[in-house]
Order: sequence, then C-alpha cells, then structure tokens
Amino acid sequence: MNIDHLFSLQGRSALITGGSRGIGRMIAEGYVRAGARVYISARKAEACDATAAELSALGHCVSLPGDVSTLAGIQQLVADLQQHEQSLDILVNNAGAAWGAPYDQFPESGWDKVADLNMKTPFFLTQALTPMLEAAATDHLAKVIHVASIDGVSVNRWDTYSYSASKAGLIHLTKRMALELAPRRIVVSAIAPGPFPSEMNKNARDHAEEAAARTPIGRIGKPEDMAGAAIYLASNAGDYVVGGTLVVDGGCAWAR
Repeated sequence: MNIDHLFSLQGRSALITGGSRGIGRMIAEGYVRAGARVYISARKAEACDATAAELSALGHCVSLPGDVSTLAGIQQLVADLQQHEQSLDILVNNAGAAWGAPYDQFPESGWDKVADLNMKTPFFLTQALTPMLEAAATDHLAKVIHVASIDGVSVNRWDTYSYSASKAGLIHLTKRMALELAPRRIVVSAIAPGPFPSEMNKNARDHAEEAAARTPIGRIGKPEDMAGAAIYLASNAGDYVVGGTLVVDGGCAWAR
C-alpha cells in the first residue's frame, strides 16, 4: 500500500464544468493543488478566464468557456479540450441550474432548462468524452464525478420541483452509467453537496448563520470539505466507489 500516492492527482488531467465559481471552483482549486492539469468550463467567458487566471498562480489551470446545455456546445468543448489533451483522466459534471416557483405557477421553461442541464448534459458530455477517458485508463482508472445535491436524496420544502427531481435522476443515472463504464475502466460516482456558499445556494452564502443553525455539525461547508471529497473520488483512494453518491452536507439530509 503506497499511501503517498493514494490521494495524489499528480500528472492527471481534469475537466470541470461550471468551474468558474461555487462548488466547481472549490473542486478546481483542490485539483490544481493536488497536482492535476485542470481545465474549467463555464458559459460566461469572462468569469471563466478570470478564475483560470487566479488558479494558474497555484498550478496548471486553463479556461475553456462554452455552453454545455446544447449538443453543439458539448461538441465544441470536446474539440477545445482536444487542442490541449489527447486523453482525459477526470471529468466533473458540475454545471447546473435551479428554478423556483409556486406549484400552481411552475413554468415548462423552468422544468426544461433545469432538467436538461442537470441530467441530460452530464450524460451526453460523458458520452462525447468516453474515448478520451478510455485513452487515459491505462495504469489507473479514469473517473467521472457527477455533482448532484442532497435535494436528490431527501425532500426539501422549497418550490424547486425540477431541481430536486433532476438531482434525484442524476443520482440514479450515476448508478446506471457506472455499470456501463466500469468494464471500460471508467469509474462513475457522484457527490451530493449540502449547504455550501454559492450563487446557486444563496441561502448558505448570504445567511450563513441561519444555514449553520440547521446543520447538525453546526456550520456550512468550506472549500476544503468539497475539495477533499472530490479529490478522494478522483484519486486512487476512490477506485472502489462505483456508482455511489458521497453525501457532503454536515448531516443536513438526515435532519430535515
């Protein structure tokens, strides 16, 4: 057992969608610090470029802005990545959307946008990158990590119907994709975050004390919490976590 290399990402390549802010940025910084060559993608090019520039002070981080909500955008991102890498060790499907509206007023647009980006995009981006992931899976396993949510694990009381349903679907999709890709030496797993400060979780960001009071461990999530979970799953340490979802929430999912 080589403990020194158990959690190392030294020399591995990683693509993180939605990597310019929030949970995606936390994972990107963790991977950069762990020695990976990191590529981040986000729809807003200026924000993506700025984050990559900041993280480049710590290691290798390149901005690949794009819109992965469409198949054309996915194909363009894959082409852009192939300008830098011939293979891909780690894919983190983090890009996502949320929508809230009362039950009687919930719009079809709020359903379709969220369900497509949160559940359809991870499938088709992984599908498009499977040849690059297979090419990397030589002396180690390639990894695909879906970023789900505790809202896909337990029920909240907010009017975010398509968000909760899409994250639950993503958790189940993780299991099915894991069965398909494991024989190809690609391990698929997921993370279900709880209250981390982000644009999507404005409650944890803007009302941290209130969110902490509802969390059994007594605080909201820190970047180190998310980075640690993502490094574990991406590294050799997480090789035997196939199709599982790691809940990273300070106990929130069980205390609702």
